[in-house]
Amino acid sequence: MRTENAIVIEAWNTVLFEKFCRFQHLIVDNLALHGDELFRRHPPRHGQRVLDVGCGAGDTTRELARRVGPDGSATGVDCASNFIELSRAGAEGEEVSNARFAVADVQLEPLGGPYDAAFARFGTMFFNAPGAALRNVRRSLAPGAVFRSIVWRRREDNPWLYEAEQCAREIVPVVSHEETKEVHCGPGPFSMAGADLVSDLLRASGFDQIAFERFDTDLCIGRDLDEAVQFGLELGPAGEIVRLAGEVGRELRPRVERAVREALTPYVRGGAHQGEVWVPSSVWFIRAVNPG
Repeated sequence: MRTENAIVIEAWNTVLFEKFCRFQHLIVDNLALHGDELFRRHPPRHGQRVLDVGCGAGDTTRELARRVGPDGSATGVDCASNFIELSRAGAEGEEVSNARFAVADVQLEPLGGPYDAAFARFGTMFFNAPGAALRNVRRSLAPGAVFRSIVWRRREDNPWLYEAEQCAREIVPVVSHEETKEVHCGPGPFSMAGADLVSDLLRASGFDQIAFERFDTDLCIGRDLDEAVQFGLELGPAGEIVRLAGEVGRELRPRVERAVREALTPYVRGGAHQGEVWVPSSVWFIRAVNPG
């Protein structure tokens, strides 16, 4: 019988990995806007040993490795072996020799260390047991080390995800994770949107000096409206709702596509059907310190 963790790991190794590869050009460029701003405000120090939690395709790990320089190192961990293979290939292709990667379930498995700092760009929201994961990250850190993470803020401030989800919910019967044998992504992208909840989780995990900074920026979710609609229906809650509904979801997908197209049309630059689709986004930059 598959555990909840195994189900999520399988999802990231299969259907979600395939979707990531399909839209990698949009995902990496968009998420880099958030990561680059965090690094601008709080740059890693030369010579640091940094842990990258939920490294995905490894672009953040490579960037951290470059910033800490040859006297430092960056170690990316992810639960999905397919992403780690992609990460290693990227580091080899870009000749980033101080970037290392390992397959690890952050909730359960040793992460190495002690590290001088830790970072997570949208790598913490899908934990089934966030408290266990955060405690494990803290145990891997040296005393005084800072853990910085980026998470999505409120649904309403991230319409590229929220409006597509609303369209899907209005049309497709929602199947809960408990009602299906299909793999799924876990709690979802907004599980850490609440500052009070996350602050409590971090304190219960042993962190202190916790702080939140808001950052808003526009994201390009499609080179045209057609691509934006597909992106909105493949990535995030809307795609999960349609996929978990099985045959019913497949039958109703054309209706959802029309609804998402209507919802995203106001975000097309230059007017409907004229150009790229840019939408607002809002995140938290979170800081937490391991007191030792």
